[in-house]
Amino acid sequence: MDFATALLPKLAELLKDEYNLHTGARKGIEFLQKELETMHAALEKIGEVPREQLDKLQRIWARDVRDLSYDMEDTVDTFMVDVEGPERPSKRGAKKVIRKMMRKVTKAMARREVAQEINGIKERVMELANRRDRYKVDDIAPTKKTHIDPRLEALYTKVTELVGIGEAKGEVITRLANGDQQETKVVSIAGFGGLGKTTLARAVHDEIKKDFDCTAFVSVSRNPDMEKLLKDILYGLDKEKFEDIHSKMLDERILIDKAIEFLKNKRYLIVIDDIWDEEPWDKVIRHALIENNMRSRIITTTRIIDVAEHIGGCYRLKPLSKESSEMLFYGRIFGSKDIFPMQFSEVSKKILKKCGGIPLAIITASGLLANKSENIKEWFKVCDSIGSGLGSNHVMDSMRKILLLSYYDLPFHLKTCLLYLSIFPEDYAISKTQLIWRWVAEGFVQQAGDQSLFEIGKSYFNELLNRSLIQPAYMDRDGTPRACRVHDAVLDLVISLSIKEQFITILGDGKHSLESKYQVRWLSLLHNNNTAWPSMKMPKLRSLTIFKPTGVVIDPMTPSISCYHLLRVLDLQGCNVEDLASLGFVGSLTHLRYLGLPSSSTNAKLPVEMGKLRFLQTLDLSKAGVKEMPSSVITGLGGQLMCLRGQNGLGTDLSSDLLENLTSLELLESATVTSKCTAEKLGRMTQLRVLSVIIRLSTPDDEEWSACTNALVESLGKLTRIESLQIHHHRFYPIDLEGSMAEPLENLCRLVCIDLATLLPGWIQPASLPILSYLEIDVRDERREDIKVLGTLSCLRHLVFRVRLAPELQVLERCVVGPDAFPCLVSCEFHVRGGGVVPGIFPRGAMPRLQNFKFSVKPEHFWSGGGSTVDVLVLGHLPSLRSVTVTLGFLHNREDDTIKSVREKLEHEAAAHPNHPLRILFTS
Repeated sequence: MDFATALLPKLAELLKDEYNLHTGARKGIEFLQKELETMHAALEKIGEVPREQLDKLQRIWARDVRDLSYDMEDTVDTFMVDVEGPERPSKRGAKKVIRKMMRKVTKAMARREVAQEINGIKERVMELANRRDRYKVDDIAPTKKTHIDPRLEALYTKVTELVGIGEAKGEVITRLANGDQQETKVVSIAGFGGLGKTTLARAVHDEIKKDFDCTAFVSVSRNPDMEKLLKDILYGLDKEKFEDIHSKMLDERILIDKAIEFLKNKRYLIVIDDIWDEEPWDKVIRHALIENNMRSRIITTTRIIDVAEHIGGCYRLKPLSKESSEMLFYGRIFGSKDIFPMQFSEVSKKILKKCGGIPLAIITASGLLANKSENIKEWFKVCDSIGSGLGSNHVMDSMRKILLLSYYDLPFHLKTCLLYLSIFPEDYAISKTQLIWRWVAEGFVQQAGDQSLFEIGKSYFNELLNRSLIQPAYMDRDGTPRACRVHDAVLDLVISLSIKEQFITILGDGKHSLESKYQVRWLSLLHNNNTAWPSMKMPKLRSLTIFKPTGVVIDPMTPSISCYHLLRVLDLQGCNVEDLASLGFVGSLTHLRYLGLPSSSTNAKLPVEMGKLRFLQTLDLSKAGVKEMPSSVITGLGGQLMCLRGQNGLGTDLSSDLLENLTSLELLESATVTSKCTAEKLGRMTQLRVLSVIIRLSTPDDEEWSACTNALVESLGKLTRIESLQIHHHRFYPIDLEGSMAEPLENLCRLVCIDLATLLPGWIQPASLPILSYLEIDVRDERREDIKVLGTLSCLRHLVFRVRLAPELQVLERCVVGPDAFPCLVSCEFHVRGGGVVPGIFPRGAMPRLQNFKFSVKPEHFWSGGGSTVDVLVLGHLPSLRSVTVTLGFLHNREDDTIKSVREKLEHEAAAHPNHPLRILFTS
């Protein structure tokens, strides 16, 4: 746990003059800063060593330091809350004077209390420092044990035991064979720990090694000894010539020269297994593996996608198929899938679902059941233990050791962020936005340079994806994940580590219980009818997340959550409440940084007490039926609010007065714009990075609509930090977004405009949107030049263009795309519901990177000037094309001559294309 990330900056904050601490307290804080920095360095050193290798004294000392840091942070936060106060000063005379006097008294008391607390913590710090010195805690060497590398088994698995590897092996061998046969070719196998990368690399090596003059298979490991690695390569290439290489004292430069000399006239095959970062490859390995034009081949394996892409030839290994998973599972237990007892069918499916096609997980589970093949109770016990962190035996430990290699390779802050995922239940789809803002609220993300906290948190999320420790879920059209899931094997690991570190406490799943000796600070409660609220007092509770089955209503006052005064994160989105007004107790939770409100009835009213939450950073109303934000609530909020999410689909009304206080907002989703004044005030929210608005006016007056949309476009031109923009409209009144922008939106990457009134807005052009990469837009009409304008957006990678033409305008025209149009486009969709303009001819040079092309039209509207729109697409001019999906609507539930002609022409073009890309869908 990286306590210093949050605590040390807060101590620095306390030293500012505005807090007016007396000299003794200031000196105490300066002492704590220096001592905690030293402790943090020692903890970081300890954190790099596997927990089981640490001395017991080290583990106790580390636990005490963390507890001390949590208490110190609680003290600092409480002081700041007391000094700032839960309410804004009143503007009325008498009340203003009284409140000013009260605040002076409160501040003086808070300073005295924080000084006393600092003295007490200073004593605890000194005691811990003395104990560290007395027992030489950070000098204690890890317990010396001889550990067997858990990956060794993969190197020596018999070919007859390999299951489901044939397809992947064939694909890797094909990649190695393709391309310029004279050049040295690299294929980098990337994937999740335990997915079978080493096994696959060994199988490919053994299959093709006969075609090479010499081969070697070496492992890099997390902390590579480059001298030993080079010696291993040389020894593997020629065991006789380099028999004594390991006994010689040779530096890296000499070893590289020896490798170059040996390989210069040989066709070689070398496998570099388990590369963890780019540095060993860049600084040493690639220099030793000479490019000799002898058709040599290199295979690398890594858990980290970025490393594979950097080295080149990235091949992402997929999990086993359902059939292969069953063959591996049943074969190891019963000898064959054909003879397993049917009574185990249901529980087997559950076990295999949890294994998720990961060979290591399947082998581990089957190993646990190999001697229990007749006891179905044991099968259910094993099933329950996977993903709970409770399984403990040598077979399960072997799997964890492999996954622990990935965990211990993480930097300190990412270990904390990964362990935090144990809050969420098994198979839960964790919203990326929700997770990052929770990390921010918990203090796991700290400011660095000009980047916003959310951007830094997003880099954490991407790094965990990159290391295959979380899996993407719910992908956008451009391949960006909106959520993630944790594989049960990883969840099992993070839960077990969280329990050992006394980090996350999980209750209500029937597997975990609360120990009274623990100070509960992060609580995840899976609440059902059989769950009893813990009777134990939890005065240090910082984070509470309640998950409830669908339809079950929670009574938030039983027990009263209001007693948890240190709560920073309160997430009730997994619950239902009958009336949001019953949540008035949240007003007393003045430390709250993150509040996710539960599902409730439509047009629910927020409790006015929420206006006391001065430190709130995230307010999530996406599941609550809150149509309007009352000014009495928002007046108290705003100073630190960075994320506001309105109700999904319908949106939440924001008055212009309300927007005055939201100057720190970075994300505003599902907000409704109800007037010209509201649209104008959006232009003052200059910190916005993500904006999603629904325009909803009380009357369909054309003049009012025009004034509102013009004001909106003008405001958008002031949002220079905006990265993602989404605009919808009230159901029956499409919008016109014509207008001029004051400044180009230089940071806008994603733009979605649903159902524009007429044409493509004039500000959608390269000068205004220089880095736009995703565009989804609906128009009621279009011009021929619109396609040409879109083609000039130089960074555009994903385009969805819909034309909803009026029924009387049924002419479909084709447009010749320019030879340099759409230079970066990867995926493209055109959907024309009436007439309009679609790309009709692709000359050489246009859309050179296009992989996926979709369009849907009505065949009876194809004909223009005697020729079909699609008979001259010239798909052969699109070299990167992988798939073409054509949706053709037709009448009378039959395929007429027009349909038949279109089908034949498309099939002919697809057959002539080297990639054979085509899928035709017909709808009546």
